[in-house]
Amino acid sequence: MIPCSKTLLAAALAGGAVLLAACGGDDSDGGGGKTLSPEVIAEANEYFTNTCVSCHGTGGQGDGPGSASLNPKPRNYTDKAWQKQVTDEYLGKIIVYGGTAVGKSATMPGNPQLASKPDVVAALVAKIRGYAN
Repeated sequence: MIPCSKTLLAAALAGGAVLLAACGGDDSDGGGGKTLSPEVIAEANEYFTNTCVSCHGTGGQGDGPGSASLNPKPRNYTDKAWQKQVTDEYLGKIIVYGGTAVGKSATMPGNPQLASKPDVVAALVAKIRGYAN
């Protein structure tokens, strides 16, 4: 089990790609955090590979094969300035509800099936955060 707090806590080598686990947002839970199991992290990694890589690319630079015809282009997760501007809550909202939920492009589809899987969403947010390192 991997403890989860506002900061990045752990990295695991999985299938040749680094998968990072963290969660955060505000401190409304009193800083108690959650725990992300290796199974949840693996599920998030698989979801990212099967769903997100097509547009965001394996390196998170927004250069996946599906990005060529998109306007605007998918977010480049390696942009450290952007990473500092957005909260984990914001990222989670985009993941679940899509770009229009935060006033961004409708070309970023929502993943409403993840609404009932907050730990998977937290692991996906952590993976996105990991691209800024």
